[in-house]
Amino acid sequence: MCGITARVGRGDAVDELVSGLRNLEYRGYDSAGIATANADGLDVIKRAGEIDALCDAVSTASIRGRIGVGHTRWSTHGPPTDANAHPHTDCLSEVAVVHNGIIDNHAELKSELSTHEFTSETDTEVVPHLIEEFLSAGYSPEKAFRRAIDRISGSYAIAAVFEGSDTVFGTRSGSPLVLGRSEDRFYLASDVPAFLEYTDEVVYVEDGDVVTMRPDGYAITDGDGVAVDRPVETVEWDPNDAGKGGYDHYMLKEIYEQPTALRQTIRGRSNQLDGRVELEELPPGAFSDVRSVHLVAMGTSYHAAMYAQTLLAERGITAQAFLSGEYGSNPPPADDGTLVIAVSQSGETADTLSAIRSVQGTGAHTLALTNVVGSTLTRECEDTVYIRAGPEIGVAATKSFSAQVATLILLSERLSRDVRGGTPAATGDLLDALSVLPDDVQRVLDESTAESVAKAYHDSESYFFIGRGIGHPVALEGALKFKEITYDHAEGFSAAELKHGPLALVTDQTPVFAVFTGRNDTKTLHNVKEVRARDAPVVAVAADGYREVDDYADHVLRVPDTHHDVAGILANVQLQLVSYLAADELSRPIDKPRNLAKSVTVE
Repeated sequence: MCGITARVGRGDAVDELVSGLRNLEYRGYDSAGIATANADGLDVIKRAGEIDALCDAVSTASIRGRIGVGHTRWSTHGPPTDANAHPHTDCLSEVAVVHNGIIDNHAELKSELSTHEFTSETDTEVVPHLIEEFLSAGYSPEKAFRRAIDRISGSYAIAAVFEGSDTVFGTRSGSPLVLGRSEDRFYLASDVPAFLEYTDEVVYVEDGDVVTMRPDGYAITDGDGVAVDRPVETVEWDPNDAGKGGYDHYMLKEIYEQPTALRQTIRGRSNQLDGRVELEELPPGAFSDVRSVHLVAMGTSYHAAMYAQTLLAERGITAQAFLSGEYGSNPPPADDGTLVIAVSQSGETADTLSAIRSVQGTGAHTLALTNVVGSTLTRECEDTVYIRAGPEIGVAATKSFSAQVATLILLSERLSRDVRGGTPAATGDLLDALSVLPDDVQRVLDESTAESVAKAYHDSESYFFIGRGIGHPVALEGALKFKEITYDHAEGFSAAELKHGPLALVTDQTPVFAVFTGRNDTKTLHNVKEVRARDAPVVAVAADGYREVDDYADHVLRVPDTHHDVAGILANVQLQLVSYLAADELSRPIDKPRNLAKSVTVE
């Protein structure tokens, strides 16, 4: 949620700040603003609404400067208005601050600062006024910034610029912040795409770090001012990967990138000759002591975790998927025989980080399954497996789900082998299915009839998605995608649950999407017959070879015949297309669904 960008260095800052904000639009926002520092003081422009409104204001103003900060705000304290937009300044307009997260003690601090004039309803505004207090006491900008940070509590990433200073100051605690460096410019941002077109050299800032960036370099110190060493890493994403590439929406582009993402995910990780799965990040026998597995995640990642729970159970491994937000508040018993797998596309999901922190000290082994090198989750878990999906900009996750599930299939095989003492676990059929999975997904994309389904049912009253086994999380994910971007009511259920309540909602105005994955299909077909008896339209997602459903479904979205473990990925691609096309039919803002953000960095 929210997006920070900042830069110092050669040339004017304004265009790069605005470009950075556009590159962070996917995080979700409802207002935007920038501030620059120059010889005449601070220039601040901010507007509620889209970045276009900010650009219109910038184009008619004389804002300039080589140093600046920018922000896209997601409203928490106060509605989206010009006054509540960031950056926020002090009474004298000597400092401008942008902030992601929540300042828990802002009410207490605001009371202490009662002599100051506050112009917004935000929690953020206490920060520049705190800094003003320390400046007026004679502290330098850097010391005033540090003293102010010492006074606040909560989750935050903060960047600030000062009148008459050539420095950007930044810090974080529980909210992401990354530094980018090039030959003559330096950047701070919430995420790499903000500055990826200018540099691929990044430094991941850690909690408690204080960053100072000047035109001639940067420094990172701890809260006491002691220098700390943070490695410079090279991001392998191509800047073009973070653009739309000619597609109408990021979501559609990323749906069609799934064959490539899956090739990257699977490449080099299995040996079809001896049935072994090799995850290069993990040492031999890493899971030999595992007796149970906890999977913690939220949203789409939780559905991938549920998928893995079923895979592991089928391999005789005790596993349970938990919503991170619940797990972190009341974690179940864990010990040195417990493996806790945290699934998060960004590696910055606040609930999932809290869940991992809740098992520290229990002896449990922790593993991050994520897409982002250097993310907080990778630093807080003992081991990491990357899904290697490439950058995902669309708020509605697509290729990351496919890559997560494919990686979890591989991880399940590796776990099974380690628990069994080295015996290869994978069947030839499964590894064969994985090897052709990218081609199978491409075939779905090329041959899908989802457009006719979207046109037929885009004006229905409600939508239900059902499935069994791995089809259950696929149904949940299908419903989530549909509701996220169409704004229509959609619910996913286990098909086994249908007769225990949801059937009361079924009418001729509630299409039912039924997921068939090659296992328990006969039982799911019985459920299809039940909803047909209530006149509900049925859309089946089924393999080419499964024809029994044809007599009972109004539409069948076909997927190639494949191994049961893999079938859910193909079914999900069909449901992604249905959701996208239905939302497009309704002219929804697909890449900017209301009230949602790409990365949820506060609980």
